[in-house]
Amino acid sequence: MTTISIIGSGNMATAIGTRAARHGHTVELMSRNTAKAQVVADQIGHGATVGAFGAMPAGDIVIVAVPYTGAVDVVTHYGDALAGKILVDISNTFNADASGLATTPDSSAAQEIAAAAPEGTPVVKALNSVFGHVLAHDTPLDAFLAGDDTAAKARVAAFLESIDLRPPRHRRACDGFGPRMDGHPADGAGPQRRRLRHRPRRRSPLITLLYGPSRVVISDGKED
Repeated sequence: MTTISIIGSGNMATAIGTRAARHGHTVELMSRNTAKAQVVADQIGHGATVGAFGAMPAGDIVIVAVPYTGAVDVVTHYGDALAGKILVDISNTFNADASGLATTPDSSAAQEIAAAAPEGTPVVKALNSVFGHVLAHDTPLDAFLAGDDTAAKARVAAFLESIDLRPPRHRRACDGFGPRMDGHPADGAGPQRRRLRHRPRRRSPLITLLYGPSRVVISDGKED
């Protein structure tokens, strides 16, 4: 097991941190609101700690658990403190009325975060398609994983597997998260042009996410 740093102190940070701690990981929370982060750390228990916002995270995997509107600013604020880390972007880029995406057709949240991070810092998109209250149940779930760094994807996949979000070993690693994935999994729920191959008789990923156990589905985000 390892140390996982989570930037944020909201519902998703709480759910991910709680699930990680239950499965033996050490959790570090980092938030502008230190008092709130301490409350969350106390709630998580299992030795969860609070780190200084903007300082170098203790974990090699850093989950950016803030809304899309603040994600780039947070990564910019941390700057070189994130060098050598793997960033996990969980944001969804819905616009104000949830009628579409806030990102442009040739971009995604993960790409914007990668541009703001220190050069060479890998970004993996994950956990944006799972609600916090579903994660909190600590049952096996489908999830999505995307990125363009093979080693980083393997590390994040191993972490997901360790918290019962198990990637199917027969699938190859995904090839990227852009430039456009029509919002899923790169930027939230939405139509996906590449059809995912599922085993016969399996329920759809969304139904499984909400109601039942399954495995992680990894998409390369490319169009047919």
